[in-house]
Amino acid sequence: MLTTRRSLEFENGEIRIGDFQTEHGETINNVTIAYERVGCVGAPILLICHALTGNQHAVGSLKNPGWWSGLIGPGNNIDTEKWQVITLNVLGGCNGSTGPTSNNGDGQKYGSSFPSITIRDIVRSHYIALKSLGIHEVHSIIGGSLGGMQVLEWGILYPNFAPLLIPLATSPYVSDYSIAFNTIARYAITSDPNWVDGNYSENPRNGMGIARMIGMISYRSAGQFNTRFQRKKCDIGGESSKDSTYQIESYLKYQGEKFINRFDANSYLYLLKAMDHHDIGFNRGGWREAVELFQSKIVAFSFEDDLLYPANLLEELVTLYQARNGVASHYVIPTAFGHDGFLVEFEKWGKILEQELCSVRQKER
Repeated sequence: MLTTRRSLEFENGEIRIGDFQTEHGETINNVTIAYERVGCVGAPILLICHALTGNQHAVGSLKNPGWWSGLIGPGNNIDTEKWQVITLNVLGGCNGSTGPTSNNGDGQKYGSSFPSITIRDIVRSHYIALKSLGIHEVHSIIGGSLGGMQVLEWGILYPNFAPLLIPLATSPYVSDYSIAFNTIARYAITSDPNWVDGNYSENPRNGMGIARMIGMISYRSAGQFNTRFQRKKCDIGGESSKDSTYQIESYLKYQGEKFINRFDANSYLYLLKAMDHHDIGFNRGGWREAVELFQSKIVAFSFEDDLLYPANLLEELVTLYQARNGVASHYVIPTAFGHDGFLVEFEKWGKILEQELCSVRQKER
């Protein structure tokens, strides 16, 4: 049983890891990784890996709650009076870590000249960053979607770093169906006249808005949209049908507008491409052979009606790992939210996560 500690800390910071060579052999100079650290001093560490448009602020503050603030915090399923939680912003991101918006050394932003990155690059850069903080192992690594891809790569690249891996809403490789959505989103951005080959002064608004609308459709289920909106219209003051719009239209436009103001288009493109190339079996003899490289316990979560990462893909990984004497389990969570299930309805799966975390002891130091 974990002992409750009273000494809490909250820290936002940056870690300078120096020059970094990507998987493709390109060098990114003077790399910085931004992070959030919350919880009890001396408590077992949980490493959180964020999703595509997430950031290091998984917990956030009272004024600006983080994207997992309903899951992480005092008394929550990930109780910060029992755990220490670290979240790192991804390499290639736009929230403090080095990416396309960073200075390239010549006084200019990288923009579309930023080197291509992979999920493995993100994990390797984070490994270096954590070592710089004096962290050489953690209790568990947890993440959903793009974060779940990182979790799986952590388990293969650094099999002794964490005894427990918890991938959510992800898969051992990205399917053609998922790549199709990402392709349309990229095309929307790069077709915007204000794209300027990635050398824009302001985000290409139309392209980014459409890309986000495409994403929102793929993240939620048909049932969730149909139940929520029920073909209801928004009256915009006219009497004819052309003077009204459906609530679903208004919702998607709103989501698109919000996204334009909070995320960089180049970062979005780079991270989408990194996701497309995700395959734990690449250069490892195929993903089924790569499963043999895991050494940690794996607790996987899938969510009903996830269009992008259907449950059968993680189920197959878990079953194969079990057949090779690995310790693993797979939970399929009922939800109408589809892929976004890992960001909401914590009452449906948070307790399972809490129990699984407490079932694994951190290795003796």
